[in-house]
Amino acid sequence: MAAKQGGSKTRINRPFVGIPSFLRAPICLDPDDFDGAIAVMGVPFDEGSPFLAGSRLGPRALREHSLRFVSGAGGFYNPETRKQYLDVELTQNLIVDAGDADVAPTNVERTFANVTEMARSLLDRGALLVALGAPFIHDLRFTNGHAFRHIAPMAHVESLTQVGIRSLRHSPAMVEDSIRDGNRVVTMEEFRRVSPRGIAEMVPQGASCYVSIDVDVLDLSLIPGCVSAEPNGMSYAELRDTLKALAEHTNVIGFDFVEVNPELDVRTGVTSYLGAHTVIEFLGHICDQPRWAARREKHMAKSGTR
Repeated sequence: MAAKQGGSKTRINRPFVGIPSFLRAPICLDPDDFDGAIAVMGVPFDEGSPFLAGSRLGPRALREHSLRFVSGAGGFYNPETRKQYLDVELTQNLIVDAGDADVAPTNVERTFANVTEMARSLLDRGALLVALGAPFIHDLRFTNGHAFRHIAPMAHVESLTQVGIRSLRHSPAMVEDSIRDGNRVVTMEEFRRVSPRGIAEMVPQGASCYVSIDVDVLDLSLIPGCVSAEPNGMSYAELRDTLKALAEHTNVIGFDFVEVNPELDVRTGVTSYLGAHTVIEFLGHICDQPRWAARREKHMAKSGTR
């Protein structure tokens, strides 16, 4: 966004200028000093990838492409809805880039501990957490196919829904074990039958909902910078409408976006751009809800912004 610096001088701040924090938000690397309402953190880790590495560079690429969405007007304008989004969040510095979790090469347990400690510190400060990163892949306990197995036993988790399942590379156990554990597995055929709104309504209205977005939910043709892309995926409009419906129907308490691999992307960086686009538009819809407006006002009153 355009910003004043050195008195009355106004900077243009084109996307190729300056330090690439997410949406050119202020940076705070010490969670104890964090005073934002929305915390963006990166998890640049992809060790032990079963095919091609490189998604550790995803958080940095998403930050760089996010600079294309900021302007002197503050937030972003959607011509379809004719509304401005994230205007207050950006002009009042409510979005803060908290940097990246510290990665310990070859030591997945220590990296996990660092990610958990950083996330917990930011959540303890009352922030809505937005994580940019890569799936954790190391041994048979920490592959990108094991996330739901680790999440399901947690006491506060009431239900898990996986949407967009379609790969012919799944083993029967990958799908059947998840269903047997009580998870809802929605194939692309079912997704198109029930619609984005129907997906959101699988979660009780107003329920706390954490959303994990893997870029490979999108169709292979849209995401050259993803090692695990598959045909017959969602269009961008289908993903956008699903996320918008979730923002409206549930209380989104945080979300992550994973598996962009800039090393595989085309030179224009379309996968990284699409990833940044998805994160920013989803965040805009979350912050457009009355429940967020009330939370935002409470935060601003407490911090003395107003």
